[in-house]
Amino acid sequence: MKFNHLIQINDLLNPQVDPLTRAQLWRGLVLRAEAPQLFMEHLDDCRIFDKTPDGVSRELRYGNLTVCDTVTFLPLLQVHFQVPAQGDIGASNMRMRIEEPEPDALFVRFEYDIEQPADPTGEEAFYNEFRRSAYQEADIDTIRIIRELAAEQKLGE
Repeated sequence: MKFNHLIQINDLLNPQVDPLTRAQLWRGLVLRAEAPQLFMEHLDDCRIFDKTPDGVSRELRYGNLTVCDTVTFLPLLQVHFQVPAQGDIGASNMRMRIEEPEPDALFVRFEYDIEQPADPTGEEAFYNEFRRSAYQEADIDTIRIIRELAAEQKLGE
């Protein structure tokens, strides 16, 4: 299953929305990888095994489910989450990519690539729509939390 969606960060025509700088947005996206508990309240634990300027290797625990992944950074451009196949979980990739079609007009494109059969059954297709919706809501929450952190001056500058 592959899908993507775009979230507008700065609306240059709406002065009521506080704009974010690319640096603030970047720091917020990196925080989603380095401190995922800030973004996922259902996450029980996150252990980071390796942290470099290029990314992190992590273990995430949701109740009895443990997921290991690797996150790589292309500074000020993209955060890429890679989950290898493990147990009952198929391989998946998610990218959060900053786009700027004109100066200060920032967007984040969220791209998902989740390993599944080529032609999902009716039930699987139903669940795929549910997954898309859940991922999109989580991504909207990510941007909301980044805005809150920026308003609290917790994203540097």
